[in-house]
Amino acid sequence: MLKNIVLMGPPGAGKGTLATRLREELKLTHISTGDMFREAIKNETPLGKEAKAYLDSGNLVPDELTIALVKERLSRSDCENGFLLDGFPRTLVQAEALDKLAKEINRPIETVINLDCDQNELIRRISGRRVCKNCGAPYHVDTMKPKVEGVCDVCGGPLYQRADDNEEALKVRLQHYVNSTKPLLDYYRDKGLLKNFDSLVGIARIFDEVINFLSSK
Repeated sequence: MLKNIVLMGPPGAGKGTLATRLREELKLTHISTGDMFREAIKNETPLGKEAKAYLDSGNLVPDELTIALVKERLSRSDCENGFLLDGFPRTLVQAEALDKLAKEINRPIETVINLDCDQNELIRRISGRRVCKNCGAPYHVDTMKPKVEGVCDVCGGPLYQRADDNEEALKVRLQHYVNSTKPLLDYYRDKGLLKNFDSLVGIARIFDEVINFLSSK
């Protein structure tokens, strides 16, 4: 069973939803770089304080700092049985650094799961997406409605729409993905680690296909 996994795909492809189901089924640790930054900043760690300074000034966090945060997170004991890395790497520099640090801590990347998705479907998904303010659980106004409108099933927190979850912002994010992140697919394909899945078939089918793939290795 492959357990050290990188999840890739454009914004809205379903990475977060798939990660949640894989985490529960396989008992893996889901690591989102966004959550990782928020945790480090909240705990006021040295790396968290440095990251906050960049974010507060409106700048991107440098690769070196992001890589250092990822290394610290992957080194924790809760990653011993495997992890799902979501949101990292985003550039070739980060991918090469991840290969190096993963080997250093003896937790090499075993596979890269990529979710393909049509752009029109991405726009529909993104514009209807809602997220819990407290725990970050994902929902959708059409396909993943909460039991009580506007309330998280998991923790009871309020649901909201992110400021960048609209068509105009999505087009900018997709262009950034094409320019910076999509080339990583060739990088991982050349290493024999890439496995593509069509996210248009729905989360239930994708989940089954991914589980079957991971179990066969």
